[in-house]
Formats: sequence, structure tokens, C-alpha cells
Amino acid sequence: MKKTVSIKKTSPAEDVDAYLASAPKELRPVLENLRAAIKAAAPKAEEVISYRIPTYKYHGPLVHFVARASYCSFIAVSKTVLEKFKDKLAGFDTSGTTIHFTVENPLPAALVKKIVKARVAENEAQAKQRQK
Repeated sequence: MKKTVSIKKTSPAEDVDAYLASAPKELRPVLENLRAAIKAAAPKAEEVISYRIPTYKYHGPLVHFVARASYCSFIAVSKTVLEKFKDKLAGFDTSGTTIHFTVENPLPAALVKKIVKARVAENEAQAKQRQK
């Protein structure tokens, strides 16, 4: 049976630190590890709150993450990128551009880094196309 945690309804976080501080205590380590993996893979990405969730931008939207009551989501923004990693994502629920995971079954940092690096490459290619 899945463990359910409650998310407090508060005013929207102004930055990712505030978002993490407001997340349930059980989810924080998983989200902090996710954040560290994203930042390691995309050190030039801008970290902001957009759509009330942590968002990373590099030549446009890169990735997002969100905490829910009984799971977390990592949003890769690209179906093409997720398709490249579908074998490695077999143990996770995916929908569109989103990967759902739990505290008990978090996304491995190495996989997050690969997905983020693929998104960086995709956004850089799109930026070069726009410049032409």
C-alpha cells in the first residue's frame, strides 16, 4: 500500500528553496536529490518557479518537477527524449512528457542527468535552428 503524505496549501513559493521547504518532510530528500542531479547536468540552466513549480530554463523550458500528495513528478517537456529512455523508465509510470515516482522508488540520479543532458542538447539544437 502506498504511503500518502499531505501537501499543505500555502501561498505559491517564490523560489525553489521555499518550494522544497514547504514540501512534506518525507519528500524533501528525494526532491533535493532530483534538484542536485538537474543542476549537475545543466549548470547553465536558470532555476525559477513557473506554473507554481520548480522549473529549469536553458534556451527555453528544460525540465520541471512537482510534489503531489502520494508521488512526485519529473517533467521532461519532450516526448522524444522520454522515448529514448523508455527502457530505463520501465519501472515508472509515465504519461506524455511526465515521469511519476515515489519516495520508495525514486528516479536514479544517473538517469535524471542523462535525461537533462538530452534536453540540453535538444534545446541547443532548436536554438541553432532559430538563429538560421
